[in-house]
Amino acid sequence: MRIVLLSDTHRRHAEIAVPKGDILIHAGDFSGHGTRSQIQAFDDWLGTLPHPHKVVIAGNHDFLFEKVENPHTLLKNARYLQDQEVVIGGLRIWGSPWQPRFFDWAFNLDRGEPLRRVWEKVPSGIDILVTHGPPKGILDRVSRGEEVGCEELRTALPRIRPRLHVFGHIHEAYGQLHLDGTHFVNAASCDLHYKPVQPPVVVDLPVLPPSS
Repeated sequence: MRIVLLSDTHRRHAEIAVPKGDILIHAGDFSGHGTRSQIQAFDDWLGTLPHPHKVVIAGNHDFLFEKVENPHTLLKNARYLQDQEVVIGGLRIWGSPWQPRFFDWAFNLDRGEPLRRVWEKVPSGIDILVTHGPPKGILDRVSRGEEVGCEELRTALPRIRPRLHVFGHIHEAYGQLHLDGTHFVNAASCDLHYKPVQPPVVVDLPVLPPSS
């Protein structure tokens, strides 16, 4: 399966050349402040893309998804995940928008127990884990040199053991890393100056036979 990964497009999605693939995954922050019109524009753009399957989570800029009772109705051209799993072509995908508290943005939780409870919900054996923020120490270093990822997410990874973990949030940490059997991708499309100059990442992920 060819997986096309994006994150942090911040309303500039139309300026991005998106490769073809089987599944498109967007790891959040597709809007500026999560207004209904911004979300509609993003959804309309998704509808122009040829990918048979599209999976989206929200990020800290996408406020409306945290405020409405049923956020899944906000997107018609993608499957929205909020602490949920979807199976596509034999691949188990789990998406969650939460990250350590960052000013007064959306989907903030305090470090420690609140975030630990979120990651406890993720089943083991997920093929693709989609979070908005990175785990601690993995593609999470900001421009001032500090690693700002989630400690509780990093602690949960040996249990979850995803084959692919995609996130964004930290624009300047865009890149890829293979570690302990997981392919990590910070797919932030916009750089630190909110210019969409970091291209989508394409990953070919084999569908494994079910374990006996």
